[in-house]
Amino acid sequence: MEFINIAPDSSPEQQRLWKRAAVGTNQADPFCCAPAWQLAFHEAFSPKRRLLVEGASNSVIAFAEKVFSPDNVYLTPIEVHWLFGCPLLGRYAVELFTDALACLEKEYRPFFPRILISGIRPGGILAARLLRTFGGEFRFFLQSRGVQCAASLAGGLDGFFSRRSANHRHKLKKQARRAAEAGVIFERVAPASPGEAAAAYARILAVELTSWKGMGRCGMAEPPSRLFYDVLLRRLSATRAVRIIFAKYEDRDIGFIFGGLAKNIYRGQQFSYADEWKDFSIGNLMQVEKIRWLCEEGVRRYDMGPLSGPRMGYKSHWTEKEIRMQSWILERK
Repeated sequence: MEFINIAPDSSPEQQRLWKRAAVGTNQADPFCCAPAWQLAFHEAFSPKRRLLVEGASNSVIAFAEKVFSPDNVYLTPIEVHWLFGCPLLGRYAVELFTDALACLEKEYRPFFPRILISGIRPGGILAARLLRTFGGEFRFFLQSRGVQCAASLAGGLDGFFSRRSANHRHKLKKQARRAAEAGVIFERVAPASPGEAAAAYARILAVELTSWKGMGRCGMAEPPSRLFYDVLLRRLSATRAVRIIFAKYEDRDIGFIFGGLAKNIYRGQQFSYADEWKDFSIGNLMQVEKIRWLCEEGVRRYDMGPLSGPRMGYKSHWTEKEIRMQSWILERK
C-alpha cells in the first residue's frame, strides 16, 4: 500500500470498484462518495495533493494528504471542502484502514498524521467499528456535523406528490399553467460523451451568467467551481449518469437544473435561471420536470444535499427524509 496520484483517465478498474463500494454500503451521500465527485474535486481544487486510494474485497479507502509542516500533516477525504463523502467504503474498509496505518507509520516517522473521516452516520455501523477498533490508540474529536435531505420517489410522480402538502401541490399547478401560457418548455439532456458534456456545460454557463448568482459573481461560473463542474460532468458522461433539464423560451435557454446518478439514487447539484424570469417559478417547475424524468427511469431516491445554509430552506418543501452525518478527527494518543 502506497501513496498514488490518479490522473483523470487512469485506474479504471479501481474506480469501478470504488463506485460499487460507494453505492452499495448505505452511505449518507453515496454520489459524493464515488470517484466522479471526489476526483473532480481533486483535479479542480487540489491537484498536487498526494492520494492514498486502496481497494480490495469490494471495499475502498480514499484519502488525500494535507501538509502544513513536516510535523503537522493531515489525511483527509479527497473532497475536503463540503465533506459530503466518506473515505471508508465497504464491509472491509476498516480493515483496509488498519493496514494503511502501518504505511503511515513508516511514511511520517517520527510523527503521525491526524486523520479526518467524514460521512459518518451517528450511531451507525462505521461509527461503532471505528470507536471499537481505534478507541485505545486514538483520541476522537468531533470536527463537524450536518444534515443531508432526501425524498423518496416510491410510487412515481403521484407517490412523490402525495407526500407534499396540498398547498405546495396547488401552487405548483398554478405556476405550471402560467409558465406554459407564457411559452416555457423543457428539454431533457443526458450527455453520453465528453464532447456532449462540454456542449451542455456551455449552455449551463450561459444561463448561469444571466442569473442572480452569475451577475453577483458568486455562482458556478467562477473558478475553481467552473472547472470542478466541468470535470464532474465529463466524468459522469462516461456512464451517461448526468441528468440535465433546460427551461426554454423561444429556443433560448432560460434555466437549467442538473445532477447525477449513483445507481438508483439521484443527487442534485445546481440550478439557475435567468433573472428576468424570476417571477415565473422556473426553479420549482424544473424540479417537477426533473422528478418526472427520474420517476420514469425508476430512480428510487432524490438526494438534495445539505438542509442548512443560506437559501436552502426551499428543500424542506421537496424532501421528507433527514440523514445526519458527522466528521471526526482521529489523533494518535
